[in-house]
Amino acid sequence: MKILSNITKIITEEFRAIVSGYAVLLVLLGGIFLYGFLYNYMYEPNVIRKASLAVVDCSHTPLSRHYARVLDATPQMHVVADNPDLQQGKEMEKENAIIGYIYIPSDFDERVGRGEEAVYITLSTTSAFLYYASVQKASAGAMLAINEAVRPEMLVFLPQEDVTSILQAPTMKVNGIPLYNYTDGYGTYLIPAVLMVIIFQTLLMVIFMLCGKEWHTRSIARYGRDGLSFGKMAEVVIGKTFVYVMLYAVFSLFLLGLLPLIFQLPHLAHYGEIIVLMIPYLLATCFFGLTASFCCTDSDAPLLLVAFFSVGLIFLSGVSYPLELMPVYWKALHYIIPTAPATLAFVKLNSMGAGLSGIHQQYIILWIQTGFYFITACLVYKYRVKRAGRG
Repeated sequence: MKILSNITKIITEEFRAIVSGYAVLLVLLGGIFLYGFLYNYMYEPNVIRKASLAVVDCSHTPLSRHYARVLDATPQMHVVADNPDLQQGKEMEKENAIIGYIYIPSDFDERVGRGEEAVYITLSTTSAFLYYASVQKASAGAMLAINEAVRPEMLVFLPQEDVTSILQAPTMKVNGIPLYNYTDGYGTYLIPAVLMVIIFQTLLMVIFMLCGKEWHTRSIARYGRDGLSFGKMAEVVIGKTFVYVMLYAVFSLFLLGLLPLIFQLPHLAHYGEIIVLMIPYLLATCFFGLTASFCCTDSDAPLLLVAFFSVGLIFLSGVSYPLELMPVYWKALHYIIPTAPATLAFVKLNSMGAGLSGIHQQYIILWIQTGFYFITACLVYKYRVKRAGRG
């Protein structure tokens, strides 16, 4: 009963510290709610529609003009200038009047007839990787329409006996079906991973601010009144972690449950599967934060540290870049930082429709991290309480 009483006392103290700390409340409420809405509103358009493009037509044939009209009719592109010369197209790029231009060479008709690459895409925008897929898709669709239009004319080069069978053959149709990104948009791909990083980032900020304040005021020394045994430090770690997990259980419901419904993000996972994933994720993050609080000597400096290192967390997760292609030292960080396997697991569950069996590797890693960082958190607190008592 004494253990339970001690843990309850720590829970009460930690909750009071959060409620009375305006900076902590700002991180919790502003970081979670404002951050969550901000990212979703930023990527709400999600897909490129009617991006301004120029067509530099050096062929000047009916076929090249037909290609420009078909391209303009696609939902992704809007041809704002047709038939400018190459220099004029470059000037329009520099003035940001267009995102880029499509160059049609003088031998366009011959290239189409031979089935060779017939157009060249040049993009100048800093977000070129977002536009490139849309321009490529629109250009490929227009080229398929062109090929279908000129198909009968190409048959004159074939033997007469083959013409009838080819004309009777159906035209090949290409239907691209995105398996895990039904809108084919960047936000649909990125936001689920960002939501998991927001949880990790803001939770670390809260832990570092509270632990930094405890160390700065030396109030951390009170945890050593009943001794510095591992069991006593475990009570401290468990009490603090209980408060963080309860708070972030509510915040996770908002970020991972409500926001996807509001902004129509992929939501293929069952809520029970998400809860099963979030238990070791929140525990591992709390214990990781309490371990890393070893570096916190005040409540302000850690904020910059967390904000700086959070940029690469999505990269480390293996969502934006294949884990198999990472250097060994980056891959090692994937197994050290809880948000990396958790983010990958959440994307598999929520965006790809995998079950718990599909994330078993990441799930095991999270539980190993939970056990390891619980031990290190207790040891760190024992060391810090002992030092604070001497000071």
